Amino acid sequence: MTGRPLVAILDYGIGNLHSAQKGFEHAGADARLTADRGLIDAADGVVLPGVGAFAPCMAALGRTGLDDATCEVVASGRPFMGICVGMQVLFAGSDEAPGTPGLGVFDREVRWIPGPVKRPQMQWNVLDRRLDHPMLAGLDDPVWAYFVHSLAPETGDGADVVATCDYGGPVVAAVARDNVWAAQFHPEKSSRVGLRILANFVAAAGAAGAG
Repeated sequence: MTGRPLVAILDYGIGNLHSAQKGFEHAGADARLTADRGLIDAADGVVLPGVGAFAPCMAALGRTGLDDATCEVVASGRPFMGICVGMQVLFAGSDEAPGTPGLGVFDREVRWIPGPVKRPQMQWNVLDRRLDHPMLAGLDDPVWAYFVHSLAPETGDGADVVATCDYGGPVVAAVARDNVWAAQFHPEKSSRVGLRILANFVAAAGAAGAG
């Protein structure tokens, strides 16, 4: 026993998932990169990172069975976090892959960033808080985070939008509902701010595990 909350980083063979694992380790978790359902079921919190494109990520989740595992964790009420494309696949679908359904945790679409801006957004940008949420607890404004993306979720009614950023207009940067947190930016690449966000999730996982 490590005394650290057990956080399962879902390993579905997409991109450099080790950077997310290392980030959560630095934030105080016993972070395990895994596709093992027993370990996922035992975890205090679960994280779905993602890089690349929507359709390959959905295909990889399906091949590994981690699409079902994700939905089960979300339904269980345990803390769950999606990062970058791991956030986007939680939505119903994406302009990037018409006809490829997402997991539908959030019932709206992911759209290309509009307007005459360079895509991808590949830069540091300031988060504009829209909700008072534990994801951003302990952070003083301005909150800078690192983005690499060409698409972002629709705002919807805004009830679950934790933060936006300004990139030719407001772009959804983070959402949350109940036990689900999701960030379009990369906390593991966002220095002190990102480490605090990861630590906030680890604290939520620890509290859930203790309960």
